[in-house]
Amino acid sequence: MKTTEEIFQILKNNFPDSELTLKTDIPLEQFIIISPLDVDKISLFLRDNPDLQFDSLMCLSGVDDFNGQKIKDEAGNEVMQGGTLSVYYHLESTSLRHKLVLKTSTSRENPEVVSVSEIWQSANWHEREAYDMFGIKFINHPDLRRILMPYDWEFGYPLRKDYQNPEFYQGMKVPY
Repeated sequence: MKTTEEIFQILKNNFPDSELTLKTDIPLEQFIIISPLDVDKISLFLRDNPDLQFDSLMCLSGVDDFNGQKIKDEAGNEVMQGGTLSVYYHLESTSLRHKLVLKTSTSRENPEVVSVSEIWQSANWHEREAYDMFGIKFINHPDLRRILMPYDWEFGYPLRKDYQNPEFYQGMKVPY
């Protein structure tokens, strides 16, 4: 069983050109921050390396970091400008009994992260949910389309901090 620090050193040694950061100064679990365009390469390594064997993606979550600047648009609605959206990956090696959390962040205006659905099949549904709720686009996802909201929902992404419910949907008043 390896610690997050040991896994971080293995990644630093095998991905010297990637931006990797070990985050330890928080009261939660430690996690490793990686680039959104390196997620697939690092994830494949984590799964296939005999010393790591992360064979399970337990959870993948989208998060609105709410770290941009609030401004008012022409209609007087508050919208977020700038800032980031993040994706957290909770991994486990069922045979070696260690766990790891990865985080990647992407810009709010063009939120793109490489898909890991080819590496862990469970990512397929989780990435679709993060796309549907936050608008995070997963590059190379085999079927990235809405999964929780109606297929023709045109009013944005409901879990973004600046989301505003539409007054009407398909001619019906939205009950809020």
